[in-house]
Order: sequence, then C-alpha cells, then structure tokens
Amino acid sequence: MDLSLVASNFFNPPVLFFFLGMLAVLSKSDLEIPQPIPKFFSLYLLIAIGFKGGVELVNSGFSQEVVLAIGAAIFMSCAVPIYTYFILRTKLDAYNSAAIAATYGAISAVTFITASTLLEQIGIKYDGYMVAALALMESPAIIVGLVLVQVFGAERGEGEKIEWAEVLKESFLNGSVFLLFGSIAIGMLSGEHGYEKVKPFIGDMFYGALMFFLLDMGLIAAKRIKDLQKTGVFLIAFAILIPILNAGIGTFIAYLIHMSKGDALLFAVLCASASYIAVPAAMRMTVPEANPSLYISTALAVTFPFNIVFGIPLYLYGISLIRG
Repeated sequence: MDLSLVASNFFNPPVLFFFLGMLAVLSKSDLEIPQPIPKFFSLYLLIAIGFKGGVELVNSGFSQEVVLAIGAAIFMSCAVPIYTYFILRTKLDAYNSAAIAATYGAISAVTFITASTLLEQIGIKYDGYMVAALALMESPAIIVGLVLVQVFGAERGEGEKIEWAEVLKESFLNGSVFLLFGSIAIGMLSGEHGYEKVKPFIGDMFYGALMFFLLDMGLIAAKRIKDLQKTGVFLIAFAILIPILNAGIGTFIAYLIHMSKGDALLFAVLCASASYIAVPAAMRMTVPEANPSLYISTALAVTFPFNIVFGIPLYLYGISLIRG
C-alpha cells in the first residue's frame, strides 16, 4: 500500500481536527462545544451532500449503472447485519448482537464525505449518484436488525413485541434519513441552476463545517473509548476486521458491476462504515435490552477513526490491485 496515500489522508485538515478533539479529552483539556452547534453542522453536512448528490443524479440519469449501484447498496445493507449477527452471537446475547449488527449494516455519512474529499485531492473522479446509495442503506439495516431481534430474542415476553409501525417510522422518517432524502429530491428538482444559487453556502463552506463537525466527533469518540475497556479484545477486533471484510465484499461487487475507481471506493467505504446516529437512535427506542455503550462505542471510537485514517487508503489500494 502507498504510504504517501495514508499520509495524505491523515494530514487532511478535517481528519486532523478529529484527532485534535480526541487529544483534548485525553489531555483533560476543558475544550467543549455547546450541543446545539454540532447538531447544526450535522444537519448542514446532510443538506450539502444530499443537494449535490441530487444535482449529480439528474446529470447522470437513471442508467443501468445507477440502478445496479443502488441495488448493490440495498443488498449489502441487508446482508451485513445477517452474517455479522452470527459472528457476534459467539460472544454476545441476541439483543446486543442484533443492535451491533444493524449498526454495521448501516453507514457513516462523514466517513463517506472524508473518502470523497480524498478522491478530490488525488484527482480521481466519482459520480454523485453514490449519495442515493448512501441514503438507502440506513433503513434496511435497521429493519433487518429488528427482524433478528424478533426471531432470535427468545427471552422477550409476549407483552414486549416490537411495534412495527414505530420501527418503520423510525427507519424511514428518522431525522437524518428524512433530511438526506429531502435534500436529494430538492437537488434533483433544482438542478445545476439551483446549485449555482446556493454554491457559496453548500460548496465553499463545506470543508470548514466538516472540520468543526469532526472536532466534535473527536471529543465524543475519546469519551467513548472507556466503554470499550469493559468489552475486552473481541469487540475491538470486530470493529476493525469486519469493516475490512465488508469493504472487500463491496470491492468485489463494485468490480462485478463495473463501477469506476472512485465510485468503487465510495461503495467500499459505505459497506465498511458503521452508523453512530440513525441506527443507535432506532435501537435505543425499540431494543432497550441492548447496551448502547457497545454499539455506539464500537462504531464511533474504533471503526470511525480506523476508516478515516487507515481504512480509506487500504480500500483504495485493494481496488487498484483488483484493477491491475
């Protein structure tokens, strides 16, 4: 693997701000970000990436390539929770296994954004329709995770059955998912003309907002590291090795359906990332038996930093090897 690519990714300003946030907690600095501000930047990033993706989706059209990519994304968001569930069941109960499995079937939008930033830096083109694939990978993972709870959570009493209306509502109308879908739709309706009007807000401010958001992610991730001390080596190893496995499967699928190099990387990153927003919110509401510190800390304190520093360059190297 080209170590200069790892260095280029690591010294990307947003990534460095993530580690600055971690350093602040580990060094016991009093650095703190008032809660409404990170929420605002989270919403901003979803709007920006969704809007740009919608514009690109109109430009590319609904070709066979787009349909295959979206179909592959939905397939992976359903398949990953199933096989990771059975791996987790070797050490954990049904509820924690299902919650963590659903987390790894879904995606991290910020990891996706970091990967697209690297592609822009090294001059590799990618298509905006991958944002539609991103938007469609949250809900199936949540539903499959809850089906696993329903099928294998035998200890759950008769009066504790899952309310499927609430599950579907949380899956499709979760704030993050709803805003992303809505932004894609508005981008499609507005097109290039609409994008030119909002370009100073969505384009020029984007990386500044990403730096601020990753600074806050670093603060949160460092605080979550303590939760992993209770779990032992198994979950830490899982949080590193499963993303590599998922990215490998995603890379192979991307090769089969003839994705471009840039799109293949973004698809591999979607397969390798884990949700720390939408899925945890759904699991907290519908599977109270699962321990939030397990599925949030593995995704945020281990998988997220691993992916943004080492994973993205590793997956790009693997894609380059497959393509000769």
